[in-house]
Amino acid sequence: MSTGAGSEHAAPLPRYEPPVTRRGFLGGALGAAGGLAALGAALSPLKDLDRSDLTLERFLQRHYKDLSPGEMEQALERIRADVAARYGVTPHLCDVKPLDGVEFVYALDLGRCIGCRRCVHACVAENNQSRDPQIEYIRVLEMPRGSVDVERGDHYYDRAKVPDRDHYYMPVQCHQCANPPCVKVCPIEATWQEPDGVIVIDYDWCIGCRYCEAACPYWARRFNFAEPELPADQVNQDMGYLSNRPRRKGVMEKCHFCLHRTRAGRLPACVEVCPVGARKFGNVLDPESEVAQILKTKHVYVLKQEVGTLPRFFYYLDEGYHGSAGGGG
Repeated sequence: MSTGAGSEHAAPLPRYEPPVTRRGFLGGALGAAGGLAALGAALSPLKDLDRSDLTLERFLQRHYKDLSPGEMEQALERIRADVAARYGVTPHLCDVKPLDGVEFVYALDLGRCIGCRRCVHACVAENNQSRDPQIEYIRVLEMPRGSVDVERGDHYYDRAKVPDRDHYYMPVQCHQCANPPCVKVCPIEATWQEPDGVIVIDYDWCIGCRYCEAACPYWARRFNFAEPELPADQVNQDMGYLSNRPRRKGVMEKCHFCLHRTRAGRLPACVEVCPVGARKFGNVLDPESEVAQILKTKHVYVLKQEVGTLPRFFYYLDEGYHGSAGGGG
């Protein structure tokens, strides 16, 4: 015989609802407020997010390699408008393509470099790099004379006068490798190698994962942890899509051989400013070019050759300077 309590048709017992007291009401309200406060704290970084360029047009923009000429012009117009809004100037912005039959190579004479860092400052000015926090593509290492161990190099040296007789100087920047580990690790192809050998970054595609920074053996990549600060009166208005247009927080950047200059037949800013002629740049496919002759006739050194990156950036010594970096004279 059924007792009723176990019957599948028995009515459910009513749930006990305690009376709402003032203390209970206030406690619940404060708990809800606390939850909202916690949610607000979790979302607080969004308050600082710059939404000025988070447009549907930018979001839907295809990869650089897939853009038609019309789509590229639309992208350039968007960037021009953004630069004008941020800095009050209308840039000369273009997308300069690589030239046929050109492979750029860089050669640096370790015997001539005096560690003046003019190359560093020229690069910063040319490429619209952040002044605060300070972003620099070139690091000049002050090396103990007779040593080639870059771990012993100091790029924070502060001397009233250079060069110092007990040291030599080794500038390091992107080596534009023919076998680039940075390109291999990028999960979305935001960085790639162009036909003229230059490794580029599309700042609109970069997601800031920093895999490329970790993969680079030459410490050449820079990450914008904060919004770059570029004074409006210091903006270089001659800009390239893949080179020196202003960047934003959360993206990588690096040396690109000043491609907005070099693809137009000019020298990189660092080469142009060097007071002692230590920096050489040109087309290695031209057998009469200065860089091709250097590789054929000079004592050439490749930094970290053992890692197999096959750089397009070489160090060399003229006969009259052999003792400067490697010896004691």
